Amino acid sequence: MTSICFQKTYQRSFGTYPLKGAELTAAVQAAVAVGYRSIDTAQIYGNEADVGAALSRLSLPREELCITTKVDPGNYTAEKFLPSVRQSLRDLGLEQVDVLLLHWPPADGGIAAPLKLLAQARAEGLARHIGVSNFTAAMMREARDLSAGPLVMNQVEFHPLLNQDVLLATATETGIPLSSYSSVARGEVFKYPLFHELGQGYGRTPSQIVLRWILQKGVPVNSMSTKPENIAANFNVMDFTLSSIDMDRIQELTRTGYRIVTKDKVPWAPQWD
Repeated sequence: MTSICFQKTYQRSFGTYPLKGAELTAAVQAAVAVGYRSIDTAQIYGNEADVGAALSRLSLPREELCITTKVDPGNYTAEKFLPSVRQSLRDLGLEQVDVLLLHWPPADGGIAAPLKLLAQARAEGLARHIGVSNFTAAMMREARDLSAGPLVMNQVEFHPLLNQDVLLATATETGIPLSSYSSVARGEVFKYPLFHELGQGYGRTPSQIVLRWILQKGVPVNSMSTKPENIAANFNVMDFTLSSIDMDRIQELTRTGYRIVTKDKVPWAPQWD
C-alpha cells in the first residue's frame, strides 16, 4: 500500500453526506477537478452506490484515489459485518476500500468484538487500512490495546467552536490520529466575526481560515459543498499559514462548547469527553 492517503491526499477529504444522485455526481466531479483525491462516505449515508456511480465516471487511476467508508453499527454482528462490507464494495464498484471505519462505538460500549471484525476485514483484503469514528479518549486507549494492527484515524467532530484538546492529547498518546468531520460546524462558525476579519486580513474566505486552523492543529479536514467555488476554496488551503497569535485567537472560541452531535440528536452517541 502506498502512503498517498496519509501523506498528502488525505489532508483534504471530500465528504459526501447528505448528497445523493445527480447532485452527488456533480459535486464529486467538481471536487476531483480541483484536486481532491480522498472521498468519504458511509453505509449509513445511503449513498455508497451513488458514490460508486460517480467514481465510475472519473478518468483517474484507482491508485490515485483514497476511498473511505464506515460500517453501520447495526452491522456489528459476526453474521452481518463482513457481508455488509462486501455489499459496500459492490455498491462502490471497488475490490477494496482504502480506509474502513467503525462509524460509532457500540451502544453498550463493548468495542472488542467490532474491532476484531474490522481487523478481519483488513486481513481478508476488503480494506487497506482500518480505523474508528466517534471514539472517546478512553475508547481510543482501549482500541490501541485491543487492536492487532494500526488504526489510522479516529474521525470526530472537530471545529473551532468545540474544544477537543483531550482527544488531541490522546491521539498523541495512542498513535491514533484524529480527522475532522463537521469542520465548519455546519455553517455555525460563520456567525463569528473573527473568521471574517481574519479572512480579510489573509485574503481568504472564512471557511479557508477555519480549515487552515484545523490543519495547523494537526488534524486532516473533511469538508462538503455542492457549489464549485466553495469546493475549490475548501481545497486551496495549503498555501498560507495562520500566525500563532491568530491560532490562539481562534482557539479561544473553543470555549463556546458548540457540539453538533449531541445525545439528543444521536441517542447512541457515547458520553463525550
